[in-house]
Amino acid sequence: MRADTVTDPEVVRGWLSEASHVVALVGAGISTDSGIPDFRGPKGLWTLNPKAERMSDITYYVSDPEVRQLAWQSRLEHPAWTAEPNDGHRALVELERRGQMAAIITQNIDGLQQAAGSAPERVIEVHGTVREVMCLSCDYRAPMQDALDRVEAGEADPHCLICDGLLKSATVSFGQNLDPLVIGRAEAHAEACDLMLCIGSTLTVYPVAILPTLASRVGAQVVTINGEPTAYDDQADAVLTGDITRTLRELIAKD
Repeated sequence: MRADTVTDPEVVRGWLSEASHVVALVGAGISTDSGIPDFRGPKGLWTLNPKAERMSDITYYVSDPEVRQLAWQSRLEHPAWTAEPNDGHRALVELERRGQMAAIITQNIDGLQQAAGSAPERVIEVHGTVREVMCLSCDYRAPMQDALDRVEAGEADPHCLICDGLLKSATVSFGQNLDPLVIGRAEAHAEACDLMLCIGSTLTVYPVAILPTLASRVGAQVVTINGEPTAYDDQADAVLTGDITRTLRELIAKD
């Protein structure tokens, strides 16, 4: 970390009290207290089961029916269906209630931020959502439950009802490009904020990982909040390491 890096939460609370255009960049770490494991942490999904990463790779998904079948079984059991928002999600809603939160840029696909009460138009889902299903060959999209009902009825690898193309969750897999309009919105908010909270992300996946740099370039204060060190800690204005939910709860106490 830099010699002048802030590690005192009270200083960050002061910054928050003065900020008018806050942007939160959110990763998997904010949802772990809701029972959704992250990917790269010590108990992360891919750390404990490296084979699970294949289900998130579009090349394997398209070419291997067995991978798709495993992916559909995994979707049936996805913890997002039973998870509830935690105090970390609700803390960001509180900033929105105060009129300070301009956008929540999330790498998560679980929809918990909207479930906590954030306005959907303020949540930018750069990696899509598990709550919808899409066809890889046509424009078909539908609620995920429609496809899961078919899996539960015996279809191991359901195809599109319109064109017979492959179906998958409406998420961005490895090997797929991010939607340029979505990432463009995220970049615009990063370049307009006066404070960016980087929460629960290792900040190693690009192009999302460039967003803190964009914010810093326009003079915004950048704060990392994570259970472990992040790739941006050496450049951040403040680094708060520890329990994410508790940290957010303490930083953004209700009035």
